[in-house]
Amino acid sequence: MEVLLLQSRDNKGKLYIVSTGPGSLLQMTPGALKTLGEAECVIGNKFYLDLVTPMLAKKEVITSSMGQEVDRAKKALELAEDRVVAMVSGGDAGVYGMASIVLEVAERSGATVPIEVVPGVTAAVSAAARLGSPLSGDYITMSLSDLLTPWEEIERRLDLAFQMRVPVVLYNPRSRGRPHNLGVAIGIARRHLPAGTPVGVVKNAYREGEERLITTLGGFEEHFTFVDMHSIVFIGGEETRIWRDEGYERGIITPRGYHRKYVY
Repeated sequence: MEVLLLQSRDNKGKLYIVSTGPGSLLQMTPGALKTLGEAECVIGNKFYLDLVTPMLAKKEVITSSMGQEVDRAKKALELAEDRVVAMVSGGDAGVYGMASIVLEVAERSGATVPIEVVPGVTAAVSAAARLGSPLSGDYITMSLSDLLTPWEEIERRLDLAFQMRVPVVLYNPRSRGRPHNLGVAIGIARRHLPAGTPVGVVKNAYREGEERLITTLGGFEEHFTFVDMHSIVFIGGEETRIWRDEGYERGIITPRGYHRKYVY
């Protein structure tokens, strides 16, 4: 078995794929902050670059937009031949982020630039914290974006996911170009889960304009317009419950299972 040491080559060129978490600098890992601070050049989608503006002073900054991921990866690899480059990716770069496309482009092009993925807090985890503890055990993440995955395959996976009766987290739940995907997903969920199943939505977690919604599977449809591409949707599992205190919905809890072993 070959053992690979994560070390740079003798020249100073290196590419870091930096996960920025939900966007607040306070929610970034120390490793991500350190990497951004040491980078000579930072490249990424403008939305995510804007969230880390205080870290970009006196650096070369290259912005691109959605849909330019392949070109962005090629440019980052080119720049990293003789410079320390940070590719910014929201959430965790390895979860619906830039890590896979950068590594694929490097693999197919035969690039020898050292690459390191710097982990971060994925959106499911940051948004879950704003709801309480909806993901305390097994759970599933799904993206409702069919830009890269055929919708028929997404529907097949959703049907299998909801049959497991564990919490399901939906990324990219509703956009102007795909306004009906969320409704289809919830329709599939209702085939397998009761109407009283808790549903939570967090919009702009740890960012300006943060909002949250707690409802049920049966009542969620009337709140679809609240959901957008900056939202994360949680559909509870068979044991998930809403924590209410004097009529106030304090959060969502999915028991880990301690109640089956301990008295408390």
